[in-house]
Amino acid sequence: MGVLIILLYFFFPAVILFFSTRYSIINKIGVVVICYLGGLILGNVNIVPESISGLQSDLMGVSILLGIPLVLFSENVLKWVEMARYTFISLLLGVASVVVLVFIGYFIFRERIPEIWKVSGMMIGVYTGGTPNLAAIARGLNVDEDLYILTHTVELVIGAFVLLFLITGAKPLFSLFMKPYKSDGQSGQIDLDVSDFESYDGFFSRSSVPGILKAFGVSLVIFGLGYGLTFFFKGEAKDTAAILTVTTLGILASLVPGINRIKRSFQLGMYFIYMFCVIVASKADMAALFNPDSMDLLVNMFLFILLVIVGSLLLHALLSWIFGISVDEYIMTSTALSNSPPFVPVVAAALRNKEVVVPGMIIGVIGYAIGNYLGVAIAYLLK
Repeated sequence: MGVLIILLYFFFPAVILFFSTRYSIINKIGVVVICYLGGLILGNVNIVPESISGLQSDLMGVSILLGIPLVLFSENVLKWVEMARYTFISLLLGVASVVVLVFIGYFIFRERIPEIWKVSGMMIGVYTGGTPNLAAIARGLNVDEDLYILTHTVELVIGAFVLLFLITGAKPLFSLFMKPYKSDGQSGQIDLDVSDFESYDGFFSRSSVPGILKAFGVSLVIFGLGYGLTFFFKGEAKDTAAILTVTTLGILASLVPGINRIKRSFQLGMYFIYMFCVIVASKADMAALFNPDSMDLLVNMFLFILLVIVGSLLLHALLSWIFGISVDEYIMTSTALSNSPPFVPVVAAALRNKEVVVPGMIIGVIGYAIGNYLGVAIAYLLK
Protein backbone atom coordinates (compact mmCIF):
# COMPACT_ATOMS: atom_id res chain seq x y z
CA MET A 1 0.00 0.00 0.00
CA GLY A 2 2.87 2.35 0.79
CA VAL A 3 4.32 1.86 -2.70
CA LEU A 4 0.93 2.55 -4.29
CA ILE A 5 0.54 5.75 -2.27
CA ILE A 6 3.99 6.98 -3.35
CA LEU A 7 3.17 6.24 -7.00
CA LEU A 8 -0.10 8.11 -6.59
CA TYR A 9 1.82 11.17 -5.38
CA PHE A 10 3.72 11.19 -8.67
CA PHE A 11 0.88 10.35 -11.04
CA PHE A 12 -2.14 12.18 -9.58
CA PRO A 13 -0.96 15.74 -10.42
CA ALA A 14 0.29 14.56 -13.82
CA VAL A 15 -3.11 13.07 -14.67
CA ILE A 16 -4.91 16.23 -13.53
CA LEU A 17 -2.60 18.39 -15.65
CA PHE A 18 -3.08 16.10 -18.65
CA PHE A 19 -6.85 16.38 -18.44
CA SER A 20 -6.61 20.14 -17.88
CA THR A 21 -5.55 20.42 -21.53
CA ARG A 22 -8.81 18.73 -22.58
CA TYR A 23 -11.40 19.90 -20.07
CA SER A 24 -11.57 23.62 -19.27
CA ILE A 25 -13.56 22.95 -16.10
CA ILE A 26 -10.35 21.75 -14.41
CA ASN A 27 -8.65 25.11 -14.97
CA LYS A 28 -11.76 26.94 -13.80
CA ILE A 29 -11.76 25.00 -10.54
CA GLY A 30 -7.98 25.25 -10.26
CA VAL A 31 -5.38 22.49 -10.45
CA VAL A 32 -4.04 23.40 -7.01
CA VAL A 33 -7.53 23.11 -5.50
CA ILE A 34 -8.03 19.65 -7.04
CA CYS A 35 -4.61 18.52 -5.82
CA TYR A 36 -5.41 19.66 -2.30
CA LEU A 37 -8.80 17.94 -2.35
CA GLY A 38 -7.27 14.74 -3.71
CA GLY A 39 -4.58 14.78 -1.03
CA LEU A 40 -7.05 15.52 1.76
CA ILE A 41 -9.30 12.64 0.70
CA LEU A 42 -6.32 10.31 0.42
CA GLY A 43 -5.00 11.23 3.84
CA ASN A 44 -8.30 11.12 5.70
CA VAL A 45 -9.69 7.75 4.60
CA ASN A 46 -7.04 5.95 6.69
CA ILE A 47 -5.22 4.13 3.90
CA VAL A 48 -1.85 5.91 4.15
CA PRO A 49 0.43 3.73 6.33
CA GLU A 50 2.41 5.39 9.12
CA SER A 51 5.52 3.62 7.85
CA ILE A 52 5.91 6.06 4.93
CA SER A 53 5.73 9.21 7.06
CA GLY A 54 9.47 9.82 6.76
CA LEU A 55 9.40 9.20 3.02
CA GLN A 56 6.51 11.67 2.67
CA SER A 57 8.60 14.39 4.31
CA ASP A 58 11.58 13.57 2.08
CA LEU A 59 9.42 13.76 -1.06
CA MET A 60 8.01 17.10 0.05
CA GLY A 61 11.52 18.47 0.34
CA VAL A 62 12.66 17.03 -2.98
CA SER A 63 9.61 18.29 -4.87
CA ILE A 64 10.10 21.86 -3.61
CA LEU A 65 13.86 21.93 -4.20
CA LEU A 66 13.31 20.70 -7.76
CA GLY A 67 10.24 22.83 -8.48
CA ILE A 68 11.45 26.27 -7.39
CA PRO A 69 14.44 26.57 -9.78
CA LEU A 70 12.34 25.20 -12.66
CA VAL A 71 9.72 27.89 -12.03
CA LEU A 72 12.46 30.52 -12.09
CA PHE A 73 14.26 29.39 -15.27
CA SER A 74 11.84 31.39 -17.44
CA GLU A 75 12.59 34.48 -15.34
CA ASN A 76 14.41 37.25 -17.18
CA VAL A 77 15.96 39.75 -14.79
CA LEU A 78 17.07 41.99 -17.67
CA LYS A 79 13.42 42.60 -18.63
CA TRP A 80 12.73 44.10 -15.21
CA VAL A 81 14.47 47.33 -16.20
CA GLU A 82 12.20 47.66 -19.24
CA MET A 83 9.09 48.15 -17.14
CA ALA A 84 7.41 51.53 -17.20
CA ARG A 85 8.41 53.74 -14.26
CA TYR A 86 4.91 53.87 -12.77
CA THR A 87 4.53 50.09 -13.05
CA PHE A 88 7.75 49.57 -11.09
CA ILE A 89 6.63 52.09 -8.47
CA SER A 90 3.30 50.26 -8.20
CA LEU A 91 5.19 47.00 -7.61
CA LEU A 92 7.18 48.55 -4.75
CA LEU A 93 4.03 50.05 -3.23
CA GLY A 94 2.23 46.68 -3.44
CA VAL A 95 5.06 44.81 -1.71
CA ALA A 96 5.41 47.53 0.94
CA SER A 97 1.66 47.37 1.61
CA VAL A 98 1.60 43.66 2.36
CA VAL A 99 4.67 43.94 4.61
CA VAL A 100 3.01 46.73 6.61
CA LEU A 101 -0.24 44.79 6.98
CA VAL A 102 1.58 41.59 8.00
CA PHE A 103 3.32 43.54 10.78
CA ILE A 104 0.02 45.06 11.91
CA GLY A 105 -1.71 41.67 11.83
CA TYR A 106 1.16 40.05 13.71
CA PHE A 107 0.89 42.43 16.66
CA ILE A 108 -2.91 42.10 16.75
CA PHE A 109 -3.05 38.28 16.57
CA ARG A 110 0.29 37.15 18.03
CA GLU A 111 -1.36 35.90 21.23
CA ARG A 112 -4.15 34.09 19.33
CA ILE A 113 -2.33 32.21 16.55
CA PRO A 114 0.47 29.76 17.37
CA GLU A 115 3.67 30.24 15.36
CA ILE A 116 2.19 33.32 13.72
CA TRP A 117 5.67 34.36 12.62
CA LYS A 118 5.63 31.38 10.25
CA VAL A 119 2.13 32.24 9.02
CA SER A 120 3.31 35.81 8.45
CA GLY A 121 6.21 34.59 6.31
CA MET A 122 3.87 32.39 4.29
CA MET A 123 1.48 35.31 3.72
CA ILE A 124 4.34 37.43 2.38
CA GLY A 125 5.23 34.58 0.04
CA VAL A 126 1.74 33.84 -1.22
CA TYR A 127 0.98 37.55 -1.79
CA THR A 128 4.14 38.11 -3.81
CA GLY A 129 4.44 34.83 -5.69
CA GLY A 130 1.45 32.58 -5.06
CA THR A 131 1.55 28.84 -4.35
CA PRO A 132 5.23 28.19 -5.31
CA ASN A 133 6.48 30.72 -2.76
CA LEU A 134 3.95 29.66 -0.13
CA ALA A 135 5.05 26.04 -0.44
CA ALA A 136 8.74 26.92 -0.48
CA ILE A 137 8.53 29.16 2.59
CA ALA A 138 6.46 26.56 4.43
CA ARG A 139 9.20 24.03 3.77
CA GLY A 140 11.97 26.49 4.60
CA LEU A 141 10.36 27.37 7.94
CA ASN A 142 9.41 23.76 8.74
CA VAL A 143 5.71 24.62 9.03
CA ASP A 144 3.40 21.95 10.44
CA GLU A 145 1.23 20.35 7.73
CA ASP A 146 -2.05 21.22 9.45
CA LEU A 147 -1.05 24.86 9.86
CA TYR A 148 0.05 25.03 6.22
CA ILE A 149 -3.23 23.55 4.95
CA LEU A 150 -5.27 25.87 7.17
CA THR A 151 -3.32 28.92 5.96
CA HIS A 152 -3.61 28.07 2.29
CA THR A 153 -7.26 26.98 2.51
CA VAL A 154 -8.33 30.27 4.11
CA GLU A 155 -6.14 32.24 1.68
CA LEU A 156 -7.67 30.45 -1.32
CA VAL A 157 -11.23 31.23 -0.16
CA ILE A 158 -10.52 34.90 0.52
CA GLY A 159 -8.35 35.17 -2.60
CA ALA A 160 -11.17 33.86 -4.81
CA PHE A 161 -13.47 36.68 -3.69
CA VAL A 162 -10.68 39.25 -4.08
CA LEU A 163 -10.02 38.04 -7.63
CA LEU A 164 -13.73 38.34 -8.43
CA PHE A 165 -13.68 41.89 -7.07
CA LEU A 166 -10.59 42.78 -9.15
CA ILE A 167 -12.36 41.53 -12.29
CA THR A 168 -15.73 43.18 -11.65
CA GLY A 169 -15.89 45.99 -9.12
CA ALA A 170 -12.34 47.26 -8.62
CA LYS A 171 -12.13 49.60 -11.61
CA PRO A 172 -15.46 51.40 -11.06
CA LEU A 173 -14.64 51.85 -7.36
CA PHE A 174 -11.02 52.97 -7.57
CA SER A 175 -11.63 55.10 -10.67
CA LEU A 176 -13.51 57.46 -8.36
CA PHE A 177 -10.21 58.81 -7.06
CA MET A 178 -7.37 57.24 -9.12
CA LYS A 179 -6.30 58.60 -12.49
CA PRO A 180 -7.21 56.70 -15.70
CA TYR A 181 -4.63 54.67 -17.61
CA LYS A 182 -2.77 56.56 -20.34
CA SER A 183 -1.05 54.52 -23.05
CA ASP A 184 2.66 55.14 -23.58
CA GLY A 185 2.76 52.95 -26.68
CA GLN A 186 5.55 50.80 -25.23
CA SER A 187 4.05 48.42 -22.69
CA GLY A 188 3.06 45.82 -25.25
CA GLN A 189 6.38 45.78 -27.07
CA ILE A 190 8.37 43.66 -24.63
CA ASP A 191 8.56 40.08 -25.85
CA LEU A 192 7.00 37.77 -23.28
CA ASP A 193 4.98 34.66 -24.04
CA VAL A 194 1.92 34.61 -21.80
CA SER A 195 1.39 30.89 -22.54
CA ASP A 196 4.64 30.17 -20.68
CA PHE A 197 2.71 30.67 -17.45
CA GLU A 198 -0.75 29.29 -18.03
CA SER A 199 -0.92 26.52 -20.62
CA TYR A 200 0.02 22.84 -20.55
CA ASP A 201 -0.86 22.45 -24.23
CA GLY A 202 1.98 20.57 -25.86
CA PHE A 203 3.59 19.70 -22.53
CA PHE A 204 2.79 16.01 -22.93
CA SER A 205 3.87 15.86 -26.59
CA ARG A 206 6.98 13.97 -27.69
CA SER A 207 8.56 17.15 -29.08
CA SER A 208 8.71 18.74 -25.62
CA VAL A 209 10.66 15.85 -24.06
CA PRO A 210 14.23 17.06 -24.90
CA GLY A 211 13.60 20.50 -23.38
CA ILE A 212 11.92 19.03 -20.31
CA LEU A 213 14.83 16.62 -19.75
CA LYS A 214 17.35 19.43 -20.15
CA ALA A 215 15.52 21.63 -17.64
CA PHE A 216 15.18 18.70 -15.24
CA GLY A 217 18.90 17.97 -15.50
CA VAL A 218 19.85 21.55 -14.63
CA SER A 219 17.35 21.50 -11.76
CA LEU A 220 18.94 18.29 -10.45
CA VAL A 221 22.33 19.98 -10.30
CA ILE A 222 20.84 22.93 -8.41
CA PHE A 223 19.00 20.52 -6.13
CA GLY A 224 22.29 18.76 -5.34
CA LEU A 225 23.99 22.04 -4.47
CA GLY A 226 21.08 23.21 -2.32
CA TYR A 227 20.84 19.88 -0.51
CA GLY A 228 24.59 19.68 -0.03
CA LEU A 229 24.63 23.08 1.67
CA THR A 230 22.24 21.83 4.38
CA PHE A 231 25.05 19.79 5.96
CA PHE A 232 26.60 23.07 7.15
CA PHE A 233 23.48 24.03 9.13
CA LYS A 234 21.36 22.62 11.95
CA GLY A 235 17.64 22.56 12.76
CA GLU A 236 15.23 24.78 10.83
CA ALA A 237 18.16 26.65 9.29
CA LYS A 238 18.90 23.61 7.08
CA ASP A 239 15.62 23.87 5.16
CA THR A 240 15.84 27.66 5.02
CA ALA A 241 19.35 27.53 3.57
CA ALA A 242 18.29 24.96 0.96
CA ILE A 243 15.28 27.00 -0.19
CA LEU A 244 17.21 30.25 -0.49
CA THR A 245 20.09 28.48 -2.27
CA VAL A 246 17.92 26.91 -4.98
CA THR A 247 16.05 30.21 -5.39
CA THR A 248 19.31 32.10 -5.92
CA LEU A 249 20.77 29.49 -8.27
CA GLY A 250 17.48 29.33 -10.20
CA ILE A 251 17.60 33.08 -10.82
CA LEU A 252 21.27 32.93 -11.82
CA ALA A 253 20.55 30.03 -14.20
CA SER A 254 17.80 32.08 -15.83
CA LEU A 255 20.48 34.54 -16.98
CA VAL A 256 21.94 31.81 -19.20
CA PRO A 257 20.11 32.11 -22.55
CA GLY A 258 20.24 28.37 -23.21
CA ILE A 259 18.41 27.72 -19.95
CA ASN A 260 16.08 30.72 -20.04
CA ARG A 261 14.73 29.72 -23.45
CA ILE A 262 13.85 26.13 -22.53
CA LYS A 263 10.16 25.63 -23.20
CA ARG A 264 7.89 24.10 -20.54
CA SER A 265 10.37 24.50 -17.65
CA PHE A 266 7.80 26.56 -15.74
CA GLN A 267 5.13 23.89 -16.25
CA LEU A 268 7.50 21.15 -15.06
CA GLY A 269 8.29 23.21 -11.98
CA MET A 270 4.60 23.65 -11.24
CA TYR A 271 4.11 19.88 -11.57
CA PHE A 272 6.52 19.42 -8.64
CA ILE A 273 4.73 22.17 -6.70
CA TYR A 274 1.40 20.42 -7.27
CA MET A 275 3.00 17.15 -6.17
CA PHE A 276 4.03 18.89 -2.95
CA CYS A 277 0.42 20.04 -2.50
CA VAL A 278 -0.90 16.48 -2.80
CA ILE A 279 1.62 15.12 -0.28
CA VAL A 280 1.20 17.85 2.32
CA ALA A 281 -2.60 17.64 2.07
CA SER A 282 -2.46 13.88 2.61
CA LYS A 283 -0.61 14.48 5.89
CA ALA A 284 -3.20 16.92 7.25
CA ASP A 285 -5.66 15.73 9.88
CA MET A 286 -8.94 17.36 8.88
CA ALA A 287 -10.81 16.00 11.88
CA ALA A 288 -8.37 17.74 14.23
CA LEU A 289 -8.20 20.85 12.06
CA PHE A 290 -11.92 21.61 11.98
CA ASN A 291 -13.16 20.16 15.27
CA PRO A 292 -15.00 22.45 17.74
CA ASP A 293 -11.85 22.92 19.84
CA SER A 294 -10.06 24.43 16.85
CA MET A 295 -12.75 26.94 15.91
CA ASP A 296 -11.03 29.81 17.71
CA LEU A 297 -7.88 29.21 15.69
CA LEU A 298 -9.87 28.98 12.45
CA VAL A 299 -11.70 32.27 13.16
CA ASN A 300 -8.48 34.08 14.10
CA MET A 301 -6.66 32.76 11.03
CA PHE A 302 -9.54 33.93 8.85
CA LEU A 303 -9.49 37.40 10.40
CA PHE A 304 -5.68 37.66 10.19
CA ILE A 305 -5.52 36.62 6.53
CA LEU A 306 -8.54 38.80 5.66
CA LEU A 307 -6.81 41.77 7.28
CA VAL A 308 -3.56 41.12 5.40
CA ILE A 309 -5.10 40.62 1.95
CA VAL A 310 -7.89 43.21 2.01
CA GLY A 311 -5.85 45.68 4.05
CA SER A 312 -2.95 45.39 1.59
CA LEU A 313 -5.22 46.12 -1.35
CA LEU A 314 -6.69 49.20 0.33
CA LEU A 315 -3.31 50.55 1.48
CA HIS A 316 -1.87 49.87 -1.97
CA ALA A 317 -4.80 51.81 -3.51
CA LEU A 318 -4.21 54.77 -1.18
CA LEU A 319 -0.47 54.84 -1.92
CA SER A 320 -1.14 54.48 -5.65
CA TRP A 321 -3.41 57.53 -5.53
CA ILE A 322 -0.73 59.51 -3.67
CA PHE A 323 2.00 58.51 -6.14
CA GLY A 324 -0.16 59.05 -9.24
CA ILE A 325 -0.46 55.40 -10.33
CA SER A 326 -3.27 54.75 -12.81
CA VAL A 327 -6.19 52.55 -11.83
CA ASP A 328 -5.34 49.90 -14.48
CA GLU A 329 -1.72 49.65 -13.33
CA TYR A 330 -2.82 49.36 -9.72
CA ILE A 331 -5.33 46.58 -10.47
CA MET A 332 -2.84 44.69 -12.63
CA THR A 333 -0.10 44.93 -10.00
CA SER A 334 -2.50 43.72 -7.31
CA THR A 335 -3.55 40.80 -9.51
CA ALA A 336 0.01 39.80 -10.37
CA LEU A 337 1.10 39.90 -6.73
CA SER A 338 -1.91 38.34 -5.03
CA ASN A 339 -2.92 35.81 -7.71
CA SER A 340 0.29 35.21 -9.75
CA PRO A 341 0.89 35.52 -13.56
CA PRO A 342 -1.75 33.07 -14.90
CA PHE A 343 -4.54 35.41 -13.78
CA VAL A 344 -3.06 38.54 -15.40
CA PRO A 345 -4.58 38.01 -18.89
CA VAL A 346 -7.98 37.29 -17.33
CA VAL A 347 -8.08 40.58 -15.45
CA ALA A 348 -6.56 42.48 -18.39
CA ALA A 349 -9.43 41.24 -20.55
CA ALA A 350 -11.91 42.50 -17.97
CA LEU A 351 -10.14 45.88 -18.01
CA ARG A 352 -10.17 45.87 -21.83
CA ASN A 353 -6.52 46.88 -21.74
CA LYS A 354 -4.04 44.45 -23.33
CA GLU A 355 -1.14 46.86 -22.77
CA VAL A 356 -0.97 46.00 -19.07
CA VAL A 357 -0.61 42.23 -19.68
CA VAL A 358 3.16 42.16 -20.20
CA PRO A 359 4.05 44.50 -17.30
CA GLY A 360 1.69 42.44 -15.14
CA MET A 361 3.40 39.21 -16.16
CA ILE A 362 6.82 40.67 -15.38
CA ILE A 363 5.61 41.80 -11.95
CA GLY A 364 4.34 38.27 -11.37
CA VAL A 365 7.69 36.65 -12.14
CA ILE A 366 9.50 39.24 -10.02
CA GLY A 367 7.19 38.07 -7.22
CA TYR A 368 8.37 34.49 -7.76
CA ALA A 369 11.97 35.70 -7.49
CA ILE A 370 11.74 37.93 -4.39
CA GLY A 371 8.97 36.18 -2.47
CA ASN A 372 11.14 33.50 -0.84
CA TYR A 373 13.77 35.97 0.35
CA LEU A 374 11.24 38.46 1.66
CA GLY A 375 8.98 35.87 3.30
CA VAL A 376 11.83 34.14 5.14
CA ALA A 377 13.37 37.48 6.20
CA ILE A 378 10.09 38.85 7.60
CA ALA A 379 9.32 35.56 9.38
CA TYR A 380 12.65 35.47 11.21
CA LEU A 381 12.46 39.20 11.97
CA LEU A 382 9.08 38.70 13.64
CA LYS A 383 10.35 35.60 15.45
